[in-house]
Amino acid sequence: MGLDAFRQELRTWLEDACPASMRTPMPADEYPGGGRRAVWKNPDSKLWLERMAERGYTVPMWPREYGGAGLDKAENQVLQDELRRINARPAHLGMGISMIGPALLEFGTEAQKLEHLPKIARGEIWWCQGYSEPGSGSDLASLRTSAVEDGDDYVINGQKIWTSGADHADWMFCLVRTDPQAPKHQGITFILFDMSDPGVTVKPIKLISGLSPFCETFFDNVRASKRNVVSEVNQGWTVAKRLLQYERTSIGGIGNRGQASESLEAMAVRVLGAQHGRLSDADLRDAILRHRMNDKSFGLTMRRAMENAEGGRAPGAESSMFKYYGTEQNKNRYELMLRVLGSRALGWAANDAELETTQGWLRSKANSIEGGTSEVQLNIIAKRVLGLPD
Repeated sequence: MGLDAFRQELRTWLEDACPASMRTPMPADEYPGGGRRAVWKNPDSKLWLERMAERGYTVPMWPREYGGAGLDKAENQVLQDELRRINARPAHLGMGISMIGPALLEFGTEAQKLEHLPKIARGEIWWCQGYSEPGSGSDLASLRTSAVEDGDDYVINGQKIWTSGADHADWMFCLVRTDPQAPKHQGITFILFDMSDPGVTVKPIKLISGLSPFCETFFDNVRASKRNVVSEVNQGWTVAKRLLQYERTSIGGIGNRGQASESLEAMAVRVLGAQHGRLSDADLRDAILRHRMNDKSFGLTMRRAMENAEGGRAPGAESSMFKYYGTEQNKNRYELMLRVLGSRALGWAANDAELETTQGWLRSKANSIEGGTSEVQLNIIAKRVLGLPD
């Protein structure tokens, strides 16, 4: 099928398959994460996920045998263009698609791919990440959570922190230390296990925003099968670094797609009004226009990078560039939103219509920390992209 025929067939299918409510801005409480314990506030979210997953469009470039659609880059671009044309929400989001899925495609065994990837594509399993520890943040390789070999299993003991969504997650991909005598980057193993296994305890961390997306996670003699080791024992740091590049590219994308349910321009007109079709505050108008231009430029840069990537090549150091700039854009968007709202952003009642924006502004401050701090990203850019000396 040629691209024009594919576009027409896709356009016809989308008009029928995408519910009207899935063509509106996505509220935070309708996040389409899926999983065994998913609660669907809007039934259309579940329907949209099922319809997209049936055609492999939740992971369109993954092979068909793993739940994808097997699209090439040109076909995927048509799909993304058509989804944007109708303002369709993402049918499925989460670490399964953006992080562990791509890592398994690159490093997983065939058995691991067949077991986990189709479930990820269909939204049947919600994943969380076991990386950071109370004493191991930016220096992640100093982690101390241990895994001791015992027959066909590893017995895991320790603690992770800032495990996003762990209280809802079904499975975790986790970094554990399997050789405490090896140099710290060489004694780490990347392993998977079910969060319902005995010995896993999760405690949400309440943030200043009032939300609790982060958790502390404790492991007390948790048994994980050896068949769930990804790549080789004691070589998990290689997998961990690659996954961080996938994560940083994904985080960077928030600077171009935004997280609020209302656009900055629409909020400014709603709150401040417009005269002759434009805001009367020239300085604010200029700031919003500059932000929009930067968004457009950033989006084109990310698109060019994806188009230039050779057949499925994994992201490299450019992921740090995307992560740094994208998160700065997202923080700036929320700063402008609060500037528009003025004193209306100070509300904190549960039924306050502006609360979502205020919480989003507080949450955006974590963007420069999660997935590797901005300082770490700047160091990577200096060394790996610009070639500056240490």
